[in-house]
Parts: sequence; C-alpha cells; structure tokens
Amino acid sequence: MPYPGRTTIKQPQGNLTGLKPNQVKKLERLYHRRISPGEVVSRELARELAEISLEIRRQIGILVSRIGEVVYVVVGDESGLLIPALADYPLGKRLLRGLRLVHTHLKGEPLSDDDLTDLSLLRLDLIAVLQLTQSPERFSIQTAALVPPEANALPYQVEPSLPFTRYELNFRLFIEGLEDNLERGLKEGSIVATGEERGILISVTKSPIEEAIDSMEELKELARTAGVGVLDTVIQRPKEFNPRYLLGEGKIREVLIKALQFGATMLVFDQELSAAQIRNISELTEMKVIDRSQLILDIFARRATTQDGKVQVELAQLKYLLPRLSGRGVQMSRLMGGIGGRGPGETKLEIDRRLIRDRIVHLERELKELSSDRYQRRQKRVKAGIPIISIVGYTNAGKSTLLNTLTKSAVFTEDLLFATLDTSSRRLRISMDREVIITDTVGFIRSLPKSLKGAFKATLEELQDADLLIHLVDCAHPRFEEQINEVDAILSELELADKPRLLVFNKVDLLPALESDPIAFLKVYQLTRRFSAISISAKERKSLGPLMKELQRRFWHDDANQSPQELDTNREE
Repeated sequence: MPYPGRTTIKQPQGNLTGLKPNQVKKLERLYHRRISPGEVVSRELARELAEISLEIRRQIGILVSRIGEVVYVVVGDESGLLIPALADYPLGKRLLRGLRLVHTHLKGEPLSDDDLTDLSLLRLDLIAVLQLTQSPERFSIQTAALVPPEANALPYQVEPSLPFTRYELNFRLFIEGLEDNLERGLKEGSIVATGEERGILISVTKSPIEEAIDSMEELKELARTAGVGVLDTVIQRPKEFNPRYLLGEGKIREVLIKALQFGATMLVFDQELSAAQIRNISELTEMKVIDRSQLILDIFARRATTQDGKVQVELAQLKYLLPRLSGRGVQMSRLMGGIGGRGPGETKLEIDRRLIRDRIVHLERELKELSSDRYQRRQKRVKAGIPIISIVGYTNAGKSTLLNTLTKSAVFTEDLLFATLDTSSRRLRISMDREVIITDTVGFIRSLPKSLKGAFKATLEELQDADLLIHLVDCAHPRFEEQINEVDAILSELELADKPRLLVFNKVDLLPALESDPIAFLKVYQLTRRFSAISISAKERKSLGPLMKELQRRFWHDDANQSPQELDTNREE
C-alpha cells in the first residue's frame, strides 16, 4: 500500500523480460513526460523514445491522452507490440477513443497492416510511427487517422513519411476537425434515427444463397421490430465454420472495422452463438454481440403485457442465459442463502448460476399455477359446448387484425413481427343462435430455438383444445409458400398435424388491382384452388363473408345455406 501523499509508480506493460533495472526505470520515467495539447509528440520525448528503443532493440509505444498525459507505456519486440486492454478509456458511444499511439519502428519501416488495424479497431485519435535509423537524432515520422465512412473505401488515410524536423501539425485543431467530419459523415450516411441501437446483421451459413437471403430479410424485420437500425448486412458461406468466431478471423475483423466506422453499437448474428463464441467476439470489440434468439427474446419481453406472458418470457430468458454465463457476473435483484448457505470457495459465477436456477424453479412453479388457471377457463368453454377456433400462422400474417375485424375488438396490432405475444379470446356470433370462441395466438417463425418454445406454452395449450385451426397466410408475401411449410412443420412438431385446419389467404388487398389485372385475378384464383383456401382482407369486413359461411358449414351443416349473422360481438372470454 502506498504511503499517504505518494503516488503509485506506473509500470510499463508488455515484453519486459531481460531488461536491466536501469532500462525499466527509463521506461517508467516516460510516464512523467507531458506533451503540449497542440503537439502529436514533442521533439524531446520522440528522441527519448528513439534512444531507449535502439538501446533495448525493441519497439516502444506510448498512448497519450488529449491533455498530453502519457497513460500507457508499452514494450514489444523487434517487429511489433501488443496494445493492452484500454479499460480506463472505454469507447462508449464516442466515435474516437481520446488516445493517440506513438511508437517506434527499429528498421525505419512504414506503418504496418497491424498498426492500421489497431487504429481502426481501437478507434484511436491518430497513430504515429517514428521510423528510426542508427542515430537517435535522425528519424522520420509517418501518421494515419480515421476518415468518414464511404462505400468501398478504406476507413483511414495514411500520410507520407517526413523527417521529424519538418513535421508540423496542430493536433488540437486537427482532432476537432476530425471529430466534426466523422460525425457529419455518419449523419449523412446514416439510415437510423438518433437514439436507436445501430447494428450490422451477420449470417454464417452453408445453406443455399437464396435461403440465406430470405433468412436475412426476416432478421431485418426482427431488428426493425426490436428498434435496431440496420446499417449493413453480411452473409458468409464458408466451407467450414470457425469454432472461435463462427466467421473467419479475417472476415470478423473486416466486419468489426466497418461496424466501428459506421458507428454501430451492436452485431446481430442470424445463427445461435455459443457462450465461447460470444466471449471471443466480445474480446475483439466493445460492441454488444447478440444472436437471433436474444433478439427474439428482447421482442418478447417488450410485447408481453399479462402476468402469464411476462413469466413465460423471463423463464425463457433465464434458460437461455444459464449456459452462457461467462464469469462476468449477472446482476440479480436479491441474494439467496443465509449463514452456512454457501461454501467458502464459491465463486461469483457459481453464485449467479445458483440464483438463476432458483429463479427458474420459482418461475416454473408460478407458470404451473397460471397454467392451472388457464385449464379451468378452457374447461368452462368445453362444458359450454361452444366450438373453439384458434388462428395460427406465421408472424405478421394479420391474425390479431382478423380477430379485431371479426369481433370488433381492439387487440394491439402493428406491422411488426410478434406485435402480440399474449393470447386473446373473444366470442363470435355466427348466426342468431350460433356462436364460437375464437382465439388469437402468437405467430410462428422459422428456426425457432428450443430455448424459446417455452414462451409459446399458453399458445400451445390453446391449440390443443381447439376444434378448428384457421391457418392465416400473408399471400402478398413473396415467400408465403415457404411460410406455409414452416407453420405446417411446427404444428407437426407440436403433434397438432391431425387438427382440422382451414387455410385462409390474407392481404389480398395488397396484391395488384384484381379488377384491372386479369392475370393477377387468375393467379389468385389458381392459388386458392390449388391450396383449397379462402381469400380475404382482414381489414375489410365485406371480404369476410366466405370465411363466415365456411365456419358455419364446418360446425352447423344444417345452417350452411343461411346468411351469417352481422359481426357485432365483442365479448372477451
């Protein structure tokens, strides 16, 4: 512990093996040097760096703050140096870190690719190399700095070498102008509003390119729903997956540089990442790294409004998180266990895991009680002998809109994926003395991870009790046939393939004007015949007549020729 009134001596970092004590002291004294805010590096400090570097035959670097303080002294080997973690100078939402690197090259080499990669990945204010000769009095300087983002352009600009005696740059004015240019360039090229998360979407797959593009388009919609502005998309189809980063090492660095250049705050992977992969990618950048599952969970957390939905989502989140704890500590809202409740060697990571397991047990117990309540409500419907209809389909197919139009309800709807998570049930009068219970359920989506299927528990229970499934399809979607197959596959997985189903094509109003386009009219007619479907527009009440008539035929054959009752029911079940 240092004595009162005395400061701890900062230690040089890096390769100190084999250095003499007096050489280490020379390196320590570099921390006491001060640089004018208007200089990149002073003549005296540059000469001192050259002398020590030539003496120990290793590269030396200093990281300097904007007030001219030397905050890190780093020693490398003859060919390079490794910059330490800059934990005391986090990037945050700034475009530049507020540090510049000045280091030596023993053989007078120009800035290397590693130097320029460090400049881009660390978002340094500037990087300068002192190109040494055999004399510490004679050396040149070469600098590079970041530039505003441009398509297919390098993120930095490298200046030509100059003898140090001829080098002039007002660093204070330079950095002010650079930050203004970077911010202006980012705003001019930005496609997202201020305050939103800004992300780059990444897909690494061996699937055919058409399938990869389709999945990426869906990921874009998920990002939009979650409030993430998409800056760029990257699709890589490697022969073999990189176990550390999923992407190849060169590609991940390229993506990170582009992300930092465009001011991204997160990377979103279309594939599910392992705990090790998230940790490895996070070590390369200070941005958030999430995958498709985490994105969907975030959307679920936003959309859940009932106690049932909130419990399901929290349970799914914890089950997803548990195997991915990396020792950084998950902050829980309470402490568990009293005196003697944990061993003296229990680590923070083990405590976190135990807390999460305890919370999972508690939530599963609560969910079981809620499930019991739902079962009792469903039993009342069954005893009443009222037919139950569940609307199923791909997310954003218009299920909640159809429920609202049929029953004059006000269930939340929006042109977003998973706009509603909680199930809603209403009574629908088919004729004067005939009515059914119709239920809106959460939408399905491709490649739904197993860890998320628990969040569909309420929906699945509703489907099991249904007498009829209305499979609603967005026929205006360019890949609606694939969505039909995805929903069919999920229903088969849930052992619901034998349930009676009615296929309904929605959003025909988004197709070309059928009256003026005979070809479009014929196409819709052929589609409905091919799939034995009914075509509607869930927003237009007058288009729902054929659907109501078919429902009446399905449940009351004797009334099939009667006109359906006007839709006027709005009773919550």
